[in-house]
Amino acid sequence: MPEEFFERQLAGSRFEHVDLTDAVFHQVRFAGARFHDVDLSGVRIRGAHVRDVHIGGDVEGLRVNGVDVGPLIEAELDRRHPERTKLRPTDADGFREAWEVIEQLWAGTVAKASEFDPALLHERVDGEWSFIETLRHLVFATDAWVRRAMLGDPSPWDPLDLPWDEMPDTEGIPRDRVARPPLTEVLALRADRMATVRQVVGSLTDEQLAGSTTPVPGPG
Repeated sequence: MPEEFFERQLAGSRFEHVDLTDAVFHQVRFAGARFHDVDLSGVRIRGAHVRDVHIGGDVEGLRVNGVDVGPLIEAELDRRHPERTKLRPTDADGFREAWEVIEQLWAGTVAKASEFDPALLHERVDGEWSFIETLRHLVFATDAWVRRAMLGDPSPWDPLDLPWDEMPDTEGIPRDRVARPPLTEVLALRADRMATVRQVVGSLTDEQLAGSTTPVPGPG
């Protein structure tokens, strides 16, 4: 039977790996609550007091007072950042153009990060990964999706690869959460992986985009 919480004081509680599908909330205070990696598909909210609320993620079909604000959000983001329109490629040439944009944007980001105190590059903000951890995860993502899935290397991992937090520990795949490598070391890894992507995108054809790769056996 579903549990009922009536006139309970649950302020500051933590809910992790909890299924609240079809749950009903009536006269519940969510002021200051934090939601991370949540599935809000099909949620209906009425009589809400929404002020100073920040939502980030894949927003599609979000209706506020009957208005689908998703297209409005996308249009405004495109207006603020015109380069976003190039990051939705549909053919091989478009992917090459998109990768050039990504490389340019990352060059600016790295230049700014290089001005920071090195200790700050290991600091998390609002529970999100630090700058160094983000770079390590991008190395992992390239290894997983490009070097392994596309190029067929069964074990492309570097010891500094960092999978996403929710990925279960998998034999053979590194996950050193306490490593504190210097920026120069991580940037060298990232540059190597970006060169791999550049090579793949450089020779990409429309036929390859429409095709499939051969799955690599084993964990990974």
